[in-house]
Amino acid sequence: MKELMNVTFAPHERSNMTTSNIMLYVLIALLPAVVLSIINYGLYALTLYGICIFSAVMFEHIFCKIQGKKSSITDLSSAVTGLLFALTLPPTLPIWAAVIGVFFAIVVGKMVFGGIGQNPFNPALTGRMVLLVSFPVQMTAFQSPVYSSIDALIGATILGNVKTDLSTYGYFSHYPIDINYLLFSAGGSLGEISPIALIIGGLFLLYKQIISWHIPVTFIATVFIFTFILNQVDDNITISAYHHILSGGLLLGAFFMATDYSTSPMFTTGKIIFGIGCGFLTVIIRIYGGYPEGVGFAILIMNAFVPMLDKFFRPSVFGDRDDKLF
Repeated sequence: MKELMNVTFAPHERSNMTTSNIMLYVLIALLPAVVLSIINYGLYALTLYGICIFSAVMFEHIFCKIQGKKSSITDLSSAVTGLLFALTLPPTLPIWAAVIGVFFAIVVGKMVFGGIGQNPFNPALTGRMVLLVSFPVQMTAFQSPVYSSIDALIGATILGNVKTDLSTYGYFSHYPIDINYLLFSAGGSLGEISPIALIIGGLFLLYKQIISWHIPVTFIATVFIFTFILNQVDDNITISAYHHILSGGLLLGAFFMATDYSTSPMFTTGKIIFGIGCGFLTVIIRIYGGYPEGVGFAILIMNAFVPMLDKFFRPSVFGDRDDKLF
């Protein structure tokens, strides 16, 4: 034989897709939401995006240099983290607070664990939660959006006002969703301004096979089913399921954060359970918890269960006579 055929370790499937390619697609998918938030909130929103991305890249670069490692900023993961973190911020947040949050997102939430692929918790959400518990006033100071068909009725956010007094906003128990609401919702964080922009971005990632449907679909469906049942039982319990889906950070979390490769399960069954868990915890926190929004907490809690999900729902190895998991 002139040619020797070598069989290496699995997996044998090869792909031209690189980490930087994947991150670039994520950045592209987020562009519609970024553009519409700038249209609604002005140049200060653009400033927040720029500061967060720049800070994320610089913090990661500096940390790599301190460790004596080659800088990892070329894989674009730090830019994605910075942008996702910015999308979770209110449009009035001071620059200094945003930089502190980015520090915790990149250094504490990612780099101290070894960098990309080794962090157990979503970095962007880690930074957001640090800011939320440390600076609650600044993190809940929302600005009314320029374009909103229902802004005069609800103020800054639906979830926040409903949490304060559901009876005052019972209107949203049966309010029909129209095209204006899909394009520009009631506002809140930068990434909450346009449901349709996030849906388009999520569908783009699905089309490019950057993410699979299992987590976002089960996440969103679980929230819809539980809130629909509760609303049908008594509309004084909560607002309509449609508003739970299209308000707050559910779409941003389901498509862009819960699907993070490092912090989500590897296998199909684990992904489905992960999505259901995220949805269930989101509903519990939104309706019965102390915070009006529960997406970030739900994802971080489920991140802690990912190693267990990967362990117990790992597919059987082909040829294993005992059909064991290990």
